[in-house]
Amino acid sequence: MEGDNLSAASITDNLKTHFIGQRVIYYPTLTSTMEVAKQEAQQGAAEGTVIVADEQTEGKGRLERVWLSPKGNVALSVILYPNMAYLPCLIMVASLAVVHCIEAVTGLKSQVKWPNDVLINGRKVCGILIESDVKGNMVDYAIIGIGVNVALMLSHFPDILLSATSLSDELGREVSRLNVIRQLLVETERMYLGLPTGGSIYEEWRDSLVMLGRRVRVISGKTIYEGVAESVTMDGSLLLRHSDGSLTKIVGGDVTLRE
Repeated sequence: MEGDNLSAASITDNLKTHFIGQRVIYYPTLTSTMEVAKQEAQQGAAEGTVIVADEQTEGKGRLERVWLSPKGNVALSVILYPNMAYLPCLIMVASLAVVHCIEAVTGLKSQVKWPNDVLINGRKVCGILIESDVKGNMVDYAIIGIGVNVALMLSHFPDILLSATSLSDELGREVSRLNVIRQLLVETERMYLGLPTGGSIYEEWRDSLVMLGRRVRVISGKTIYEGVAESVTMDGSLLLRHSDGSLTKIVGGDVTLRE
């Protein structure tokens, strides 16, 4: 987008955060922000260091998938050193940060699709990936990867035309990626610093989930479950109620609505 040139300086300039985004490493093109973030974390990068790429050539999604992030979108990874107890909450932190960011920048309402997508009008606008390295009962590091479709030209990608959307498509005008990134870093820090205060983040995350109370199919590993998505637990697992009344707790998987 014209006039929306990203740089480390433009992102950090007068950014209203304490540590997230105070150090930004920017790349015009990169295979994956997650890979660079992992290298940085292993070398002891300051907490809150952010890796940003204008374009990713091998962006990473969940389950070894590729995440499409051509120019015009937001692709970033945030390095954190959380307490072990907070590790399951990072997906809640990230997805709520995206929801708040989208509303603050565009006015658009979005919802979370368990476990790690953000949707607008039922179509995917953001994917989130959490990777961590745990040694014993200590978290060596955790990385939140966030990809937001800001100006994705959906007509160029017919495979995802029906399932994906972008902020500019939904709004009908251009959206500043710089504004999205800066707001996203502010919201991520606010949510992250709120973790010690208890269950409010869990409750807000649960209430923002799009599929609770609805019939779903969940593919988890090689197992397929069907039932009603009843609730989620404090550790982020999905509780699925089957037609025979039994309940299954699912830690991770792919969900599709069955209606």
